[in-house]
Amino acid sequence: MREALRAAKEAAERGEVPIGACVVSSDNILLAVAGNSTRTLCDPTAHAEILALREAARAAGNYRLTQARLYATIEPCAMCAGALVQARIERLIYGARDERAGAVQSVFAICDSGSLNHRIEWTEGILEMECRELMQQFFRVRRSSEFKV
Repeated sequence: MREALRAAKEAAERGEVPIGACVVSSDNILLAVAGNSTRTLCDPTAHAEILALREAARAAGNYRLTQARLYATIEPCAMCAGALVQARIERLIYGARDERAGAVQSVFAICDSGSLNHRIEWTEGILEMECRELMQQFFRVRRSSEFKV
């Protein structure tokens, strides 16, 4: 999770929403680390989780990451949760819930839906306060600068 947090902080420095993700293999090899890059890449799909999955799949030589874990600083959105299912990630570990758009448990339950062909084990609350504070600080600064016109 520390690697994901580092990537989230780097994303914030680039003006991106500070979310980071990393993928770790079953033998604890770090396959990928990424931070949000939607603005930088001008790509609505360039969420940290998607970028980390792409890099990890290339590193593993397989789009199915059946024994890998993905760490994310914030509960994944519907797009990212769906991608985790498609990649057959074994376990998701995330820091803080996203009460407005989280698709693991807050708004949707995509990762363990019985309607899909794969279910992902998940754990929440790892370094939760640090993950939440990074997001809150980013938006506090953004809101304060928006009012200084």
